[in-house]
Amino acid sequence: MSLVQPLPEGPLDIVGDIHGEFDALVSLLGHLGYDRDGNHPAGRRVVFLGDFVDRGPDSIAVLELARRWIGAGRALAVLGNHEVNLLREDAKDGSGWFFDERLDRDLRKYTFARRPQPHERTWIIEFLSGLPVALERDDLRVVHAVWNDTLVDRARTVPACHVRAQYDAWEEIALREATAGDLRRRLDEESGLWTHDLEDPQRQPPFLPALAELEYSKQMTNPLKVMTSGAEAIIDPGVAQPFYSGGKWRFVRRLGWWDEYADDVPVIVGHYWRTVRRRTVPPEGSFNQDLFSELSPNEWHGLRGNVFCVDFSVGAKWKERSDGVTTGTNARLAALRWPERTLMFDDGHAQATEGFLVACEPRG
Repeated sequence: MSLVQPLPEGPLDIVGDIHGEFDALVSLLGHLGYDRDGNHPAGRRVVFLGDFVDRGPDSIAVLELARRWIGAGRALAVLGNHEVNLLREDAKDGSGWFFDERLDRDLRKYTFARRPQPHERTWIIEFLSGLPVALERDDLRVVHAVWNDTLVDRARTVPACHVRAQYDAWEEIALREATAGDLRRRLDEESGLWTHDLEDPQRQPPFLPALAELEYSKQMTNPLKVMTSGAEAIIDPGVAQPFYSGGKWRFVRRLGWWDEYADDVPVIVGHYWRTVRRRTVPPEGSFNQDLFSELSPNEWHGLRGNVFCVDFSVGAKWKERSDGVTTGTNARLAALRWPERTLMFDDGHAQATEGFLVACEPRG
């Protein structure tokens, strides 16, 4: 088995990014018709799109359910970028539930109901280490962020359970390539121009071209990074300034890779922070400013209208709780039902999708 594995035949319920929102997950699975053990009267199975963890109040409970259902053969899952960060011991915004070094900083922003005991840390790492990065069958492909045939073929060569080792190896190659020229000297020069913390939302840095170049090179050289966290481009400082998102200032922007996806097989992704109502301002945590600005929340997208993002921003629910928002919430957990192509939300609302196999104009 490799990091790209087969999807089973039969009907599926593909669940978007959960981010520790266990109550929302239990509610959604109930509305989908599953019992507590993952059984479904119609023989359906769940596919989790990754990003089980971080930001929300109980990442451990989410992982416990996913591990139990997957172990029983009633669910499947792919890794998201947040799980990759955890496996690599790369403590980032929202991961203070697991990493001691993030706890104090994250507690200023999030609250955490539960932190793992030593034995829980062991099984969490073992469980996540065994997950693939993509799933496929003749009529459907599932990946957290990007499906690109060249990158997927490279991931096929990596044995299952080797995700961290291979990720780190490709990261080392990316870093060597990025700093082979004069980039290291320019980075050193830039470090004296901006001495503030890039996680401080109150201090906007100027555009730092060497840092932007490093971020871009490291992002796009590593196939597993692209598949789990997206394709990116350096922002044009003449058009846009660095923007704060996902807990730090950004110098590269996400690309709608689906505008060049020409394959016949539909792809389901998470990662990109859609909302249940058309938005004018992207939700907290998203660096995805315009990817869905011209789309209806339930619309397929891409060159051929056969890509669908099922992340409806439940990762921003912590912000709604902090602001006291209890009704009309825009942060939901959702599942796309296949082959029906309908959406189910954690409040029990069901909605048909639209625009499947309708060619789209590039979205910028």
